[in-house]
Amino acid sequence: MWSGIGVVVLIVLMLAAKQNMTSGKSPLHSIGMTFHGDASTSRAFTWRSSQADDAGMLQVASSREELMKAGSSRQSFPASRETFIGEKDALEGVYQAEATGLTPNTRYWYRLGDGEADKWSKPASFVTGPEAGADAEVSFLHVTDSQGETEADFQLWSRTLEKAVKQFPQAAFIVHTGDLTENPDDPAAWRYFFDTAHSVLSRLPLMPVTGNHDEVDNDALEYRSRFFLPDNGIAAKDKGPSYSFDYGPVHIAVLNTESDLNKQRDWLKKDLAASDKPWRIVAIHRGAYGGNRYEKLEDWVKVFDEYQVDVVLQGHNHEYSRSYPLRGGKVAGNGDDPVGNRTGTVYVTPNTAGPKFNDKKEDLFYHKVHFQNNKQMFGGITVSGNTLTYEAYDVDGKLLDRFVVEHG
Repeated sequence: MWSGIGVVVLIVLMLAAKQNMTSGKSPLHSIGMTFHGDASTSRAFTWRSSQADDAGMLQVASSREELMKAGSSRQSFPASRETFIGEKDALEGVYQAEATGLTPNTRYWYRLGDGEADKWSKPASFVTGPEAGADAEVSFLHVTDSQGETEADFQLWSRTLEKAVKQFPQAAFIVHTGDLTENPDDPAAWRYFFDTAHSVLSRLPLMPVTGNHDEVDNDALEYRSRFFLPDNGIAAKDKGPSYSFDYGPVHIAVLNTESDLNKQRDWLKKDLAASDKPWRIVAIHRGAYGGNRYEKLEDWVKVFDEYQVDVVLQGHNHEYSRSYPLRGGKVAGNGDDPVGNRTGTVYVTPNTAGPKFNDKKEDLFYHKVHFQNNKQMFGGITVSGNTLTYEAYDVDGKLLDRFVVEHG
């Protein structure tokens, strides 16, 4: 009798599992897009699956119809797979894949999964970067400190991103200058980070900077597992990486303010010296010149000066801060007129994209604009020819600051 009941229970469980498998709800979550190789000809993805033993695959096609049609010209790229502990201590598969050999300045459609019909992500699209050497206009977003814990926290982050994309519909990617979640070992917070903002993150690469809430006690393993990033910098396995990438005429170097500062200084000098791009931008978390100063970065600032970095994108202070153009620790312009002929570097922190605000700190000699409005904010950077424009908005769409850098 009991063996018969056991069989019935087993059949019911199997049927329930089959129903879940065919319900159309994918086990995939936390999908992130980045640059790993050439932004003009490739695109990289990281995602997680509650079914940790599944294989992983990225498919790319020239249209949504081609992507969904069997026997079409779509391309398939296998994914690497690791296993991490996810929510409720359940195992999750962690996948990374990169589409390569793509055509510059072209829209592609993609999906992620394991090859079975009921385990694909929803189709989405991206546009590859401009052809190398092209005199292209480039626009991208600057956000920081989403740093939430609950789903409600990350709804604020999602709203900020959606407003940013509406304000800058031409934006090609996002630079996030650190502290993505409150606790890097909280898998639920990471899922909220990606999934609440999926409508934006499914089509724009997000290039992250390591913050002090991303690397804790020299451990950034969980953070690193979330992004498939360039491997051209200082990247100790257990720490947040430094790296750089090009997009059109812009070169962006990303540094980790939490560890290995001297090694990164030496790497940065080589990286900037090797770049032939006219626009040089650095992204960091703790501000060299933010709401307050992080004095451990003095050697980095000397490199910024030596290689005439145009703008340093910062985070950490949870208040808005924009410096005068600075060179050699001194003000090199009035902060109103365009910064011309590489006479100084501008340091900017766009408050926060998440729920937490700090009290405004004391104004210092380098502050041109400094305030706390207790609203989520974002920056939009547009590079067109010899002009770079940075515009800072609050989440309601109000323009609160603007500066211009000019070459030539």
